[in-house]
Amino acid sequence: DANTHVVYRMADIRLMPHFSGSTRNSSDSDFNNDYPVSMETNQPELTDGLKRVKRQVRRGSRTVQSETKYIELLVVNDYDLMRRSAPQTRNFAKAVVNMADAIYKEQLNTRIVLVAMETWSVQNMVSVGDDPLMTLRDFMKYRKENIKEKSDAAHLLSGRTFQSTRSGTAYIEGICSPTRGGGVNEYGNVGPMAITLCQSLGQNLGMMWNKDRATAGDCRCPDPWLGCIMEDTGYYLPRKFSRCSIEEYVQFLQQGGGSCLFNKPNKLLDPPECGNGFVEHGEECDCGSQVDCSRAGGACCKKCTLTHDAMCSNGLCCNRCKCPHNVHKLDGYMCNTGMGRCYGGRCKTRDAQCLALWGHYAADRMCYEKLNTEGTERGNCGQDSSSHNWIQCNKQDVLCGFLLCTNITVKPRYGDLHGEITSLTIYHQNKYLDCRGGHAVLEDGTDLGYVEDGTPCGPNMMCLDHRCLPVNTFNLSSCPGSSFSHVCSDHGDCSVYDPIPDPQPPDGPEKYKGPSGTNIIIGSIAGAILLAAIVLGGTGWGFKNIRRGRSGGG
Repeated sequence: DANTHVVYRMADIRLMPHFSGSTRNSSDSDFNNDYPVSMETNQPELTDGLKRVKRQVRRGSRTVQSETKYIELLVVNDYDLMRRSAPQTRNFAKAVVNMADAIYKEQLNTRIVLVAMETWSVQNMVSVGDDPLMTLRDFMKYRKENIKEKSDAAHLLSGRTFQSTRSGTAYIEGICSPTRGGGVNEYGNVGPMAITLCQSLGQNLGMMWNKDRATAGDCRCPDPWLGCIMEDTGYYLPRKFSRCSIEEYVQFLQQGGGSCLFNKPNKLLDPPECGNGFVEHGEECDCGSQVDCSRAGGACCKKCTLTHDAMCSNGLCCNRCKCPHNVHKLDGYMCNTGMGRCYGGRCKTRDAQCLALWGHYAADRMCYEKLNTEGTERGNCGQDSSSHNWIQCNKQDVLCGFLLCTNITVKPRYGDLHGEITSLTIYHQNKYLDCRGGHAVLEDGTDLGYVEDGTPCGPNMMCLDHRCLPVNTFNLSSCPGSSFSHVCSDHGDCSVYDPIPDPQPPDGPEKYKGPSGTNIIIGSIAGAILLAAIVLGGTGWGFKNIRRGRSGGG
């Protein structure tokens, strides 16, 4: 069968020689001794945030690509992974994170910073079953209710394998969310488990897992032997992200996602160490390894001490300059010339959601009034969880129900189409209105075919759970002071500039513009969003049987 490929478990895959050098602190042998449950929180504070040092050059404009991003990662090791030795499990998990960090640092200019670790040494604190999706939901509930350490993402490293072709699963675009910023990863040696972590974190960052994309022209993976990290290609462990995966990540950042990635960590899990690339207590700078320092020029930082007159901010080494932190506007601000509302760092509009899911604009309000008051599959305000009956929208809530767009004729860009596409033509005020929608359902049952929370539904009104509510019921933070000219960020910073500009999305992917300097505003991007962080997908990669050759690929 030309569409069949063999999927190997990570435990069955041997690492290539170049991977083994990164496992010096880990072992796959049986563990010894018993240790109690531990949540490691003895995190040293970093000096003046996290700093990187490079050569002294003139600073240019900062882009989401040229600026270093930081994923503050919390790792939980389950009881199966711990086996009989908590310290050895700790070293194993650190080796996995370090290898993933090396890949992200080289290709995405993104650091994976281990800020906390929890090990279940007596029993699993949640049910870790055969289904990775159920395990993920239980794990994220546990994180929200029990883990107090702050992080951008929390990932479970399990000592078991799932009864699934997926080696793990994660919420797409879930980074920065306490309820969706996470994933679960099944057991393997250090190398395979690091690649699984790269995949699941990639999904948190907006990268899609799409086996069909491997044969799609420009998205074809350039390495047919190793394949690419987010693709069903290759015969062995992938080490690279494809161009399309990188563009998805950049687009996610450009359109307001991942605002927490631009905040420099102030704590690390391990004690301070000169040469790890992070400025910690007692250090003025840390350019990383000798190779990293030589690439950076080596003129600013020597033995983790700054040279005379040098000052380090995020990005390049400079004299007497320092950049402010990145921010996005508070929830509730108007955006897209008054057509949208800022919510979670993004500008929410029905047009933007229709464009992201279907590639066409939103339908006329009359379509919503006509269809969403029916309470049928083709127009509703959700489905009753117990009876599974379609819920009829109240008239004031019609713009918060089923998402209706125009000219939909193809399958959605995300998820699978369930049922038929809703199609209705209405003659209203001497013109024909095209009303179309569809249920784009993901593996976990999430239906993307509904208007997102935070979308405007009337003057000073926003959607929440398929209801159109006054903005003041959202308990949105207000800007300190009485002047209406003040515009505030999510950090509570006030700008006296009127107004903070709404960044416009570029025509295409950003080109690298070299060294960076000035601050960018993350979020409130006019008329552009990606799908909200409710999108969920599984990770895993197919390793084709070499005997079958390339024809065995998905």
